[in-house]
Amino acid sequence: MPRLTGKTVAILATDGFEQSELDRPLDALRAQGATVHVVAPHGERIKGWSGSGWGHSVPVDRLLANAGESDYDALVLPGGQINPDLLRTDPGAVEFVRAFWRAGKPIGAICHAPWLLIEAGIAKGRRITSYTSIRTDVENAGGRWQDSEVVTDQGLVTSRSPGDLDAFCDALIEEISEGRHDNRAA
Repeated sequence: MPRLTGKTVAILATDGFEQSELDRPLDALRAQGATVHVVAPHGERIKGWSGSGWGHSVPVDRLLANAGESDYDALVLPGGQINPDLLRTDPGAVEFVRAFWRAGKPIGAICHAPWLLIEAGIAKGRRITSYTSIRTDVENAGGRWQDSEVVTDQGLVTSRSPGDLDAFCDALIEEISEGRHDNRAA
């Protein structure tokens, strides 16, 4: 039996997400039996970024305005430079991320997506990795940055780049299968 049968996971993204950082976790989570919804602030489809240009679009399963933390068991935040930069300026997206943290639910963030963790006030005191260009942002927010392919800290799973996706997906599956982290500090 797949490890995530009965679990529902939100992937929060908007236009400009790193293509592989949405596609690979989506496929890996579904392969483990999870129901996965792409949640976005707008539109019926959002377009990825791949290499040096636009990638393909993916359907939006639920608009952010119609999604709540209580609908999901976990949250995944793909990176890219454009996607998390846009989302961190959206109060609804930031509150969506914050709600998962307060509820003790697993959150995965890769590449530049820890910008959302910073904006939501989650980074302080946490062990986090990210794309190297935002290391200073993580440290200035009080995060304890590590140069590792994947770092987990009480249900928070972070990775550096598309090259780390295998480790990222494996750690996400592990954390989601374990469930809530009720004892983590806010």
